[in-house]
Amino acid sequence: QVQLVESGGGLVQPGGSLRLSCAASGRILSLNEMGWYRQAPGKQRELVAAIISGSSTKLADSVKGRFTISRDNAKNTVYLQMNNLKPEDTAVYYCNAKGVAVTGLRGFDAWGQGTLLTVSS
Repeated sequence: QVQLVESGGGLVQPGGSLRLSCAASGRILSLNEMGWYRQAPGKQRELVAAIISGSSTKLADSVKGRFTISRDNAKNTVYLQMNNLKPEDTAVYYCNAKGVAVTGLRGFDAWGQGTLLTVSS
């Protein structure tokens, strides 16, 4: 079983910065993709950023130029650096990891519990 533990989140003023972290643990053979999704009240969950195979990244158009995703492969940890935050960034942010587990060599698609980011003055 794979677990994702998120940290960060909180209340930030518009224009401020914050960093989210997510550490994956468990019997992991390989981590193919790690990323962040968010869900605002009344809206569907959407992809914010993802890093694939440790190097290739994808970012939602709404966060390009403001958010950066990075990964520490040795720690199985992904980071989301968020700058110039806007009220519309307010949402619950979920960490996601896709890979292969040692047990049975099965693929997994794991989610964190979510962390709330509120951008408000």
